[in-house]
Amino acid sequence: MTTTITTKDIAELRARTGAGMMDCKKALEEANGDMDLAGESLRKKGIAKAEKRAGRDAAEGLVLIESAADGSAAAMVELNSETDFVARNDSFQALARQLATHALASSPVGVTREQFLAESLDGKTIEETIKLASGTIGEAISLKRVAKFGGAVGEYRHFNAQVGVLVELSGAAGADALAMAREVALHIASADPVAVNASDIPAEMIERERRIAEDQVAAEGKPEAIRGKIVEGKVRKFASERALMEQPFVKDESQTIAQLVAKVPGATVVRFVRFKVGES
Repeated sequence: MTTTITTKDIAELRARTGAGMMDCKKALEEANGDMDLAGESLRKKGIAKAEKRAGRDAAEGLVLIESAADGSAAAMVELNSETDFVARNDSFQALARQLATHALASSPVGVTREQFLAESLDGKTIEETIKLASGTIGEAISLKRVAKFGGAVGEYRHFNAQVGVLVELSGAAGADALAMAREVALHIASADPVAVNASDIPAEMIERERRIAEDQVAAEGKPEAIRGKIVEGKVRKFASERALMEQPFVKDESQTIAQLVAKVPGATVVRFVRFKVGES
């Protein structure tokens, strides 16, 4: 049975890979509509750029962040709606702000989405509160993600409320540590790393890149004796490009994030989270 490839499918693959429309259409047809396989195929052929964060949703919405005045904690939520019109609605934005405020004040550090939805807010669970708002506004509303960090926490939210970042530092405190955490958060919003260090990148992502590199090297006709070294070099390059600490700082590419953070004695990036509306 042949899968129907829609214009929306092609546009999504193009957004993820940067490849041309016809290349995306052909790749999807060859992959029988499988978005991940089509993206991998384009990468192997050298048509696609480095793939963006996988798993786009059709949802609209916004990201909101609430931070403690002393930078000791911050919470971030992504609230989704069906349309951009509702995402701009005052009631929708007030609900998002209420949820972020509650997360900062009452949720534990490391709270999960499921835990957060079960928490009590004004006599109802947060899940019930969202459902009630959905009925009032007349459109499906859902909490996509929530995060809460403690320590020296920096935050950044893009002006359009579509991207938000939290960064937690340890080993340092005070104004310098908080300023550094905010600089790193700004960088993450732009550079979109997948892990703090290369060793933290998920194994399945590394293996996917290795498969792509192996096919590329074979297609180029490189001698068997040197293919392994070339493949490993490509994999290391990928890892360094996606690992936060090895990325060049977006405001000064002469230094890496590791070199930047080292300017605050003892500071270490513990973790980060980046929410972008429409990505999982």
